[in-house]
Amino acid sequence: MEHYYSEKPESELKIYEIPLNVLGLNCKILSASGLFSKKKIDYGTRVLIENCIIKDNDYVLDLGCGYGAIGIALALTKNIKVLMSDINERAIMIAKMNVKRFNLRDKVKVIKSNGFEKIKDKFDVILWNPPQTAGKKLCFRLIEEAKDHLKINGSLQLVARHNKGGKSLMEKMKEVFNNVTTIAKYGGYRVYLSYKK
Repeated sequence: MEHYYSEKPESELKIYEIPLNVLGLNCKILSASGLFSKKKIDYGTRVLIENCIIKDNDYVLDLGCGYGAIGIALALTKNIKVLMSDINERAIMIAKMNVKRFNLRDKVKVIKSNGFEKIKDKFDVILWNPPQTAGKKLCFRLIEEAKDHLKINGSLQLVARHNKGGKSLMEKMKEVFNNVTTIAKYGGYRVYLSYKK
């Protein structure tokens, strides 16, 4: 069974253009077979993009970026620097094509990394739509590791369906960071935020 968090997708490569209609944008972004939510931007991703808390000049990590909807949308609309990372080689290829497509090379860098394995920087904000089908163990480990990659007062912000595993992710964030708030609720999805104190 091939998952979108597989390192090397074996499905035939098909590239799609899909609408990027968030934050007032009205453009098209590239997507591909073998990636998460390839035909349209996933509702949870949309909720995260439109409700995340980001300040001017923040350094943002789009963790598990897929084709890059989160990082691209925010880089197009905010004065920030973005690092996008994913384990999936095809995701990296398409994300880089999207950076080039929108002429964002000064603002956005894309790297292949299994979780935080190749990531050395510290961030103001880490944004994440966790691959819950990959299992709780992986998601919990990445919440723990996120803390080490945040600056003091930096935040981890993740989106999940509260009644489909999100509640346990929220509880894990509270355990790791000693604080958690829900900053948005839409259609069963919630965006949870924890600050590194």
